Amino acid sequence: MLADLVLKALIAVAPVLILLLVFDRLDVFNLIPMREIGLLTGVGAGLAVLTFVLNWRVMDGFPIGWSAFTRYVAPPIEEAMKAAPIIYLFSRNRLGFKLDAAIAGFAVGAGFSVAENAWYLVTLTGTNVTDWLVRGFGTAVMHGAATALFAIIAHEMSEKQSESAAAHYSFKPLLFLPGFAVATVVHSAFNHFPQQPLIAMVLTLLLAPLTLFLTLARSERATRHWLAADAAAHRQLLDDIRAGRFAESKAGAALHEAGAIGSVPAAEVMSYAELKMEMVLRAEELILASHEGEGATAGEPERQKLRHLDTLEQRLGKTVAAAIDSRLGFTRNDLYELSRLRARLSD
Repeated sequence: MLADLVLKALIAVAPVLILLLVFDRLDVFNLIPMREIGLLTGVGAGLAVLTFVLNWRVMDGFPIGWSAFTRYVAPPIEEAMKAAPIIYLFSRNRLGFKLDAAIAGFAVGAGFSVAENAWYLVTLTGTNVTDWLVRGFGTAVMHGAATALFAIIAHEMSEKQSESAAAHYSFKPLLFLPGFAVATVVHSAFNHFPQQPLIAMVLTLLLAPLTLFLTLARSERATRHWLAADAAAHRQLLDDIRAGRFAESKAGAALHEAGAIGSVPAAEVMSYAELKMEMVLRAEELILASHEGEGATAGEPERQKLRHLDTLEQRLGKTVAAAIDSRLGFTRNDLYELSRLRARLSD
């Protein structure tokens, strides 16, 4: 009896967790540490518990039968719950590239499916191994893939915002609706085949990972090219600042105007601009080095420079610092890269 339960449990949770680990290995930029993946998986599991309670309460108000409920009502509820932490991460600029967005989405969906299957393991006593093959290789993978697709489409919709000046960013909830619609349709379509569970399982197991693999491969190439171009531009701008050419340009004049907002000495403005540009460039270099498999590391020199940058920002004040960042054209992606450097140094 115990051996049978253990076998069912492994079938129920192992496939989606293994696939999550595979996707993590595909993150050639090493942007999401394992502890964050574990946290997101835990968040997904907690959301599954809340969704279970919510579904039962909502179902009482929809006298349409269990089958119709699982096809048309449960999918939008569950996908909305799984989307919530991903939307939060986007709003906090914690998902800069499609790779980490997809992995974060799959982690939330994986945690959701693990908790859901654990509940059914305890409550459904008359099931056989075939039932759990369907849930483990079908339903669980569907949950992870649907949320990953949501995250990928959400990133695609908000990419222009991420690549434009961070100062112009405004949170736009409507950008998340296309991804939510796709995730809901995928979920609902899967639930439309309760009488052909093996077919649904096979199609999910073939199509979901393949779609994600192809998307991630395409995203990886695009991200690498974009990072290389961005790093080259930042390197040139840093050289101009250090050589004094930037101060004589229109952008340099605008930078001094930004400093004048708080009556900040010009030397301090340029010191902040140079150091922040250097740290953003260093973050990009480390990400690119990870992609190439090089052993580049960040350590005490970067920590000291970041502490000095924070000190300068406190002296300037947030308003002046934000104005300088705007004149330098820092994007949300640039700030995301810098935050990843800080996270890397705190490990």
